[in-house]
Amino acid sequence: MSNAFYRVLALGDVVGPESVEKLGRLLPALKREEHIDLTIVNGENAAAGNGLDRKSADALFSCGVDVVTSGNHVFQKREFMTEIDTYPFLIRPANYPAGTPGREAVIFDSFGMRVLVTNVLGRVFSEPVDCPFGAIERVLAAYSGAYDLAVLDVHAEATSEKLALARYFDGRVGIVFGTHTHVQTADERILPGGTGYLTDLGMCGPVDSILGVQADCVIARMKSHLPTRFVTASGPTEITGAVFTWDKAARRCSEVSRVRRIAD
Repeated sequence: MSNAFYRVLALGDVVGPESVEKLGRLLPALKREEHIDLTIVNGENAAAGNGLDRKSADALFSCGVDVVTSGNHVFQKREFMTEIDTYPFLIRPANYPAGTPGREAVIFDSFGMRVLVTNVLGRVFSEPVDCPFGAIERVLAAYSGAYDLAVLDVHAEATSEKLALARYFDGRVGIVFGTHTHVQTADERILPGGTGYLTDLGMCGPVDSILGVQADCVIARMKSHLPTRFVTASGPTEITGAVFTWDKAARRCSEVSRVRRIAD
């Protein structure tokens, strides 16, 4: 790949320790094949039972992930609230209240590019957190002049909210992708202002499952409306996401391509 372009690989929510391990086996070859300069993975479900812990975070960074984003489960393991600040390239949503542990954005410097990565939670059908529009404005202002490319992970339920954020920041945030639904969408595009976009990256999780969980657990809860312990499924794992190609001279995305691999 020419030095005129910068390639970002973004992968969807990693579901459970088995998926972390399988991602680790597949990722080095995937990065070589796709000529990747920066790898971003949403890790908020990487620990057993969901959330993040030291073991899962260490494993993600050890396998070649550069930046880990998160979402509403980032503090599911309570002990991680005191550990998250020890990871310089792991972020939590920027629209959590002031004083929440963790970083709301990071700058990753590689191959002559300073890349700002930030993360917000959606509010539609979700938690009543701070306004994601305002949070992104604040992050962009705080890092003004310190980055060449901005990347945003929108961890949200509603496709409309993800696209609304992407359209609002089109041309100001160069890459916008959604996470949280664990289902890869087929709407990759380049917006009028040059922003590369995909509504949802999907997941790194078991193929024979419902969003990474054993199907019978999910069906039982839906049928009974009673509390049911979700158990992470096993078996072949799908690794899904997208590659975003950034044209350095034009300062816009030139291509967005979906990625799907199966790890046995």
